[in-house]
Amino acid sequence: MNANDMLPIITSTVPVPRAQGGDSMESYYARPAGSGPRPGVVVIHEITGLNDNIRALAASFAGEGYAALAVNLFANRNRVLCMMQAFYGIMLRPLDNPMLDDLNATLAFLRKQDHVDPQRIGVVGFCFAGAYALQLAVTDKGMKAASVFYGANPRPLDVVAQACPIVGSYPDKDFTTPAARALEAALTQYNVPHDIKIYDNTAHSFFGRQRTPAEKEAAEDAWKRMLTFFGEHLK
Repeated sequence: MNANDMLPIITSTVPVPRAQGGDSMESYYARPAGSGPRPGVVVIHEITGLNDNIRALAASFAGEGYAALAVNLFANRNRVLCMMQAFYGIMLRPLDNPMLDDLNATLAFLRKQDHVDPQRIGVVGFCFAGAYALQLAVTDKGMKAASVFYGANPRPLDVVAQACPIVGSYPDKDFTTPAARALEAALTQYNVPHDIKIYDNTAHSFFGRQRTPAEKEAAEDAWKRMLTFFGEHLK
């Protein structure tokens, strides 16, 4: 689709219940206007939180025909403590941690929405959230596709044998670049459908913050690849 082909969309702020504690995460929900059901995508923000860039991404997904829920993992919480919790769940307790629990609650919320097909759900995450997108790819048995941008791999890496199809986009000048190569090798070994690409002359967060022409080109290509991959596995 080009800009003129984008579907009309409806946006709202929705309270997504946390897994524990009784409070909610005020999140951004964008879906195509009209009847469904539509494939759903959970959009997980990076360290900068649920900002205008992430909302715009969710709206772009909606314009392409998806019901997109941009979760706010930092809602009503101290951001520094949230980041400590996030890295605890990546480094010390991958696949079993409180942030993953909140993301599972987010998936459950999205699957219950009237305009969503609960059998066609995907996820995309950036930076630390890319690591959680991969964790969901492994642990959520109903997940149809996952997209990771410059995220850490789950441990042990052999767990990706159980993963849904994965599309990944990484910079060539980043601490996550070796993770991309290891992930592609493991997905190939276990015959998991995937599309992993490392972009030349790019740095961390190139998708949300294009500092050079090469990063702008990479972001545009990564978006097209992600849409194509999701189109195959979600639509």
